[in-house]
Amino acid sequence: MADLDTTPNPTVSQRQIVHIVEDDEQFRLSLLDLFESLDIEAEGFEDANTFFSNASKYNAGCVLLDVHLPGLNGFDFQKELEGAGFDLPIVFMTAHGDVATSVNAMKAGAVDFLEKPLGTYELVDAINAAFALDFGQQKQRAGRIAVQARAASLTRRETQVLGLVVRGLMNKQIAFELGISEIMVKLHRGSGMRKMQAASLAELVRQYELLK
Repeated sequence: MADLDTTPNPTVSQRQIVHIVEDDEQFRLSLLDLFESLDIEAEGFEDANTFFSNASKYNAGCVLLDVHLPGLNGFDFQKELEGAGFDLPIVFMTAHGDVATSVNAMKAGAVDFLEKPLGTYELVDAINAAFALDFGQQKQRAGRIAVQARAASLTRRETQVLGLVVRGLMNKQIAFELGISEIMVKLHRGSGMRKMQAASLAELVRQYELLK
């Protein structure tokens, strides 16, 4: 089993969870004890199947993942994570690291790649970075959901008009495109902008970018 340096370190947000996926039970428990001592919420899973069967898709935080897992290995796990409905940053760890493996992990989107034995400062720095990334992703998801809800409230005509507005067409061009009067374009445009809570064209365009 890899040794663990348990030097105390400042805490990170208690509202996010470290999902430890590690087949070495003793090491997994030592990580759980360490995180508990630092007031960091953590859950332990012995392999990928256990994680996917028991972890909540609504939990925020990150995954602390051993590269060499039985069955579905760490890199395969990484590929399956998003497809299974999870959106959690990954911090890899391994007792058998090499440059190629580390590079491949980072290219695949890992936050960090740590070699065992894990140092507490190094580990918590990686967890902090993963939590920060997760927090940003949460804000993006919340913003996208809000915009989707506003867009769903638009009428068919408002959707058509705003779609053409975002493409850069003037009111006169939109009227010609849709076969309606310019006055009606202005009415639908104004109503749609209010529903989208967009105070400017630039703000509307930003919201439509989120819808993509």
